[in-house]
Amino acid sequence: MMQVDVVLSETVQPLKKARAGDAGYDLTSTTSLKLEPLSRGVVETGVRLAMPEGVCALVLPRSGLALKHGVTVMNSPGLIDSGYRGEIKVVLFNSDKDNAFVVEEGDRIAQLVFVSYPEVYFRVVNALEASERGEGGFGHSGIRELPLLDRSMNEGLGGPL
Repeated sequence: MMQVDVVLSETVQPLKKARAGDAGYDLTSTTSLKLEPLSRGVVETGVRLAMPEGVCALVLPRSGLALKHGVTVMNSPGLIDSGYRGEIKVVLFNSDKDNAFVVEEGDRIAQLVFVSYPEVYFRVVNALEASERGEGGFGHSGIRELPLLDRSMNEGLGGPL
């Protein structure tokens, strides 16, 4: 378990998960905001954090807002570094071309996920070790389903894939 110090504005409830075992903590709005079709806006959360060094927080969209209303986090994932002490604000985007979306005070508008990361040492080399993928990227593997695995490989491991 990790300790994260938090300062909450007066109207904000303590951060919590929707269900035990969930990765994301709900971020709620402290203000009301109307997002016109195909527009974006900044939503204040009233949350300030102090995370341990080596930990960051990612601001992620809520799947229900995306599916039901076309509303998502514009710069997803939003990265909050451990040294940042300001209020967490969320840039929401309404991708619906016809309907406005209204954020009300107290609405759950995004999720906050904490991630530990290693310190990295970069070693400059003249060439990179070869890999199976190589330089293929940006759709290199296609959009159709990949070939099926040999299901016999799973025998003895509790059933079919």
